[in-house]
Amino acid sequence: MKLGTERDVLLLDGDCGLCHRLAIFMDKRRRRDADIAFRPIESEEGQNLISTFSKKQQQADTVYIMRNGKTFIRSGAGIRVLLYMKWYWRMWYPLVWLVPLPIRDIVYMIIAKNRHRIFEEPNVCTFRID
Repeated sequence: MKLGTERDVLLLDGDCGLCHRLAIFMDKRRRRDADIAFRPIESEEGQNLISTFSKKQQQADTVYIMRNGKTFIRSGAGIRVLLYMKWYWRMWYPLVWLVPLPIRDIVYMIIAKNRHRIFEEPNVCTFRID
Protein backbone atom coordinates (compact mmCIF):
# COMPACT_ATOMS: atom_id res chain seq x y z
CA MET A 1 0.00 0.00 0.00
CA LYS A 2 1.38 3.38 -0.98
CA LEU A 3 1.23 5.99 1.75
CA GLY A 4 -0.92 9.02 1.04
CA THR A 5 -3.09 7.41 -1.61
CA GLU A 6 -5.20 4.78 0.14
CA ARG A 7 -4.17 5.73 3.65
CA ASP A 8 -4.06 8.95 5.63
CA VAL A 9 -0.63 10.06 6.85
CA LEU A 10 0.52 12.48 9.55
CA LEU A 11 4.02 13.86 8.91
CA LEU A 12 5.77 15.26 11.98
CA ASP A 13 9.25 16.57 12.81
CA GLY A 14 11.24 13.57 14.06
CA ASP A 15 13.59 15.76 16.12
CA CYS A 16 10.84 17.63 17.93
CA GLY A 17 9.84 16.65 21.45
CA LEU A 18 6.37 18.15 20.99
CA CYS A 19 5.76 16.20 17.77
CA HIS A 20 7.08 13.04 19.40
CA ARG A 21 4.73 13.45 22.36
CA LEU A 22 1.80 14.31 20.08
CA ALA A 23 2.26 11.10 18.09
CA ILE A 24 2.38 8.96 21.23
CA PHE A 25 -0.56 10.84 22.80
CA MET A 26 -2.64 10.52 19.66
CA ASP A 27 -1.82 6.86 19.08
CA LYS A 28 -3.03 5.89 22.57
CA ARG A 29 -6.30 7.77 22.05
CA ARG A 30 -7.17 7.13 18.42
CA ARG A 31 -10.27 5.30 17.31
CA ARG A 32 -9.90 1.65 16.40
CA ASP A 33 -11.15 2.30 12.88
CA ALA A 34 -8.86 5.32 12.32
CA ASP A 35 -6.55 4.40 9.45
CA ILE A 36 -3.62 6.79 9.77
CA ALA A 37 0.13 6.32 9.68
CA PHE A 38 2.63 8.54 11.49
CA ARG A 39 5.92 9.32 9.77
CA PRO A 40 8.85 11.62 10.48
CA ILE A 41 9.17 14.36 7.87
CA GLU A 42 12.86 13.54 7.57
CA SER A 43 12.21 9.90 6.62
CA GLU A 44 12.48 8.71 3.03
CA GLU A 45 8.74 7.99 2.97
CA GLY A 46 8.00 11.45 4.34
CA GLN A 47 10.24 13.20 1.82
CA ASN A 48 8.79 11.18 -1.07
CA LEU A 49 5.28 12.16 -0.02
CA ILE A 50 6.19 15.84 0.45
CA SER A 51 7.71 15.90 -3.04
CA THR A 52 4.20 15.31 -4.42
CA PHE A 53 2.80 18.43 -2.70
CA SER A 54 2.53 21.87 -4.25
CA LYS A 55 5.71 24.02 -4.13
CA LYS A 56 4.12 26.28 -1.52
CA GLN A 57 3.36 23.33 0.76
CA GLN A 58 6.79 21.78 0.20
CA GLN A 59 8.40 24.99 1.49
CA ALA A 60 6.06 25.35 4.48
CA ASP A 61 8.36 23.57 7.00
CA THR A 62 5.44 22.48 9.13
CA VAL A 63 3.34 19.51 10.17
CA TYR A 64 1.45 17.88 7.30
CA ILE A 65 -1.56 15.61 7.18
CA MET A 66 -2.79 13.82 4.08
CA ARG A 67 -6.46 13.10 4.59
CA ASN A 68 -8.52 11.47 1.86
CA GLY A 69 -5.88 12.44 -0.71
CA LYS A 70 -5.85 16.13 0.28
CA THR A 71 -2.96 17.83 2.08
CA PHE A 72 -3.34 20.16 5.05
CA ILE A 73 -0.64 22.14 6.86
CA ARG A 74 -0.10 24.13 10.06
CA SER A 75 -3.21 24.56 12.22
CA GLY A 76 -5.41 22.92 9.59
CA ALA A 77 -3.38 19.74 9.98
CA GLY A 78 -3.18 20.06 13.75
CA ILE A 79 -6.93 20.37 14.13
CA ARG A 80 -7.68 17.50 11.76
CA VAL A 81 -5.81 15.03 13.99
CA LEU A 82 -8.82 15.30 16.31
CA LEU A 83 -10.91 13.49 13.67
CA TYR A 84 -8.88 10.30 14.21
CA MET A 85 -9.33 10.27 17.96
CA LYS A 86 -12.02 8.87 20.23
CA TRP A 87 -15.29 10.79 20.49
CA TYR A 88 -14.38 12.79 23.58
CA TRP A 89 -11.47 14.33 21.66
CA ARG A 90 -13.16 14.42 18.26
CA MET A 91 -16.04 16.51 19.65
CA TRP A 92 -13.63 19.48 19.97
CA TYR A 93 -13.04 19.62 16.20
CA PRO A 94 -16.06 21.81 15.26
CA LEU A 95 -15.42 24.19 18.15
CA VAL A 96 -11.76 24.70 17.37
CA TRP A 97 -12.56 25.00 13.67
CA LEU A 98 -14.64 28.11 14.44
CA VAL A 99 -11.47 30.01 15.34
CA PRO A 100 -10.48 31.97 12.21
CA LEU A 101 -7.57 30.48 10.22
CA PRO A 102 -5.23 33.50 10.59
CA ILE A 103 -5.57 33.38 14.38
CA ARG A 104 -5.08 29.60 14.48
CA ASP A 105 -2.00 29.84 12.29
CA ILE A 106 -0.48 32.63 14.39
CA VAL A 107 -0.87 30.50 17.53
CA TYR A 108 0.53 27.51 15.64
CA MET A 109 3.58 29.49 14.47
CA ILE A 110 4.30 30.82 17.97
CA ILE A 111 4.24 27.27 19.35
CA ALA A 112 6.28 25.93 16.40
CA LYS A 113 8.92 28.63 16.84
CA ASN A 114 9.40 27.83 20.54
CA ARG A 115 8.84 24.07 20.59
CA HIS A 116 12.53 23.11 20.74
CA ARG A 117 13.09 25.36 23.76
CA ILE A 118 10.07 24.02 25.65
CA PHE A 119 10.13 20.32 24.75
CA GLU A 120 13.26 18.23 25.01
CA GLU A 121 14.39 16.51 21.81
CA PRO A 122 13.74 12.76 21.96
CA ASN A 123 16.81 10.49 22.03
CA VAL A 124 15.24 8.27 19.40
CA CYS A 125 12.34 9.02 17.08
CA THR A 126 9.86 6.26 17.91
CA PHE A 127 6.70 7.46 16.25
CA ARG A 128 6.80 5.54 12.97
CA ILE A 129 3.39 4.12 13.80
CA ASP A 130 1.40 2.06 11.34
